[in-house]
Amino acid sequence: MVIAEIADTVGRAFGSVTGPLSDTVVRLGVTGLSRAGKTVFITSLVANLMDRGRMPGLRAATEGRILSAFLQPQPDDTVPRFDYETHLAALTGPAPHWPEGTRAVSELRLSFKVRDTGMVGSLRGPRTVHLDIVDYPGEWLLDLGLMGQDYAGWSADVLARIADRAEAAGFRAQLERADPAARFEETAARDLAAAFTAYLHAARAAGFSDCTPGRFLLPGEMAGSPALTFAPLPAGAGSSGRGTLGREMARRFEAYKAKVALPFFRDHFARIDRQVVLMDALGAIHSGPPAVEDMRRAMAGILTAFRPGRVGWLAGLLGVKRVERILFAATKADHLHHSQHARLTAIMAALVREAKDRADFAGADTAAMSIAALRATVEESVSHGGTTLDCVRGRLLSSGKDAALYAGELPATPSALLHPAREGARGWLDADYQVMDFAPAVLKLRPGEGPPHVRLDRAAEFLFGDRL
Repeated sequence: MVIAEIADTVGRAFGSVTGPLSDTVVRLGVTGLSRAGKTVFITSLVANLMDRGRMPGLRAATEGRILSAFLQPQPDDTVPRFDYETHLAALTGPAPHWPEGTRAVSELRLSFKVRDTGMVGSLRGPRTVHLDIVDYPGEWLLDLGLMGQDYAGWSADVLARIADRAEAAGFRAQLERADPAARFEETAARDLAAAFTAYLHAARAAGFSDCTPGRFLLPGEMAGSPALTFAPLPAGAGSSGRGTLGREMARRFEAYKAKVALPFFRDHFARIDRQVVLMDALGAIHSGPPAVEDMRRAMAGILTAFRPGRVGWLAGLLGVKRVERILFAATKADHLHHSQHARLTAIMAALVREAKDRADFAGADTAAMSIAALRATVEESVSHGGTTLDCVRGRLLSSGKDAALYAGELPATPSALLHPAREGARGWLDADYQVMDFAPAVLKLRPGEGPPHVRLDRAAEFLFGDRL
């Protein structure tokens, strides 16, 4: 496979050993699609690892083996530092608000002094464990699926998927006026790329996950470059003669893979030990069956980029890296009463079943979980129409008013959602699932406590508890 071959080559050039050889280094990749809560996850995780009063599920903390945790400069001098302090102030200040979302790669190093148990631990004293957290946009991760495609195949796949999407109407109209065999003109390419980019933004807002190329949404310093100025064209466009629109679009697609997707994989993704993939499953359910099926396909595609499995000690010394543990986490579990969390987890596991089976077969440890990195609600029961509803109450993001929400009852079996999604249903027949955006609650943290959460401690234990 193309990505595996690339990774085997670059893996030898990059190791995770930085500092004394006796130190343990774990590189944790944090990704997720738009609105999944990557920034909040990292911020709350670090805060709760430094003040561990709310981390009973992390065994090293419960057993008192973590003597201290402190932030240090990350080992990659060319990668921006994750702005932990600013994000924490946004979440825990007197007027709490959600911080800015992930727009580029960033990194943070959290170091632990850990005391081992038993005779060996007493003889050698405390050891150091470095947790290097790498934050990157999930849209960029989806780009890795482009590495094994050519322009014609990618175009056919995209145009088939968006054929009946209302969000793509403007781009389809622009496409009808384009002639792939016409002489290339930059204005025509720019107009097509702009229409396609507008579609990607609309699709993401509508809850769709397959919004690639990801840099079209987050271009950064590459905005306006030829590598980001192309769009899918009908079959045969890439085989048009030299100097045509179709030929240039195909060339720019290949340039995107070589100049954008490959460097990201080589410099960042290929060095990950552990990975958490955050998913706003509730948001997809609220958006309807097409969004759920789209998320399922996107997760299956993402796993083609991972290199799951275990690495032997010799391969590890040579710098060959594989992702040993992958956590698929449904975020915003605090939007549901805890009585429904098991159902959300089951739906999450079903959504990533194909991806999980692939990783399990390769020897990686995988898990599905429902979490809330920062709890923004409290639970309460409300009487309505002679029945009692299990609700959550919080501060609405839109108005700032306090409100109770009953999101609807998730089905007892995931197939009740996944089957109509696979069959192409346009809406749910027997239910209406509501999602509200809550603002962070005003917090009064006691000494030694991090922000309130749902199962963040269990997520930490699964991801790197064994290294502590």
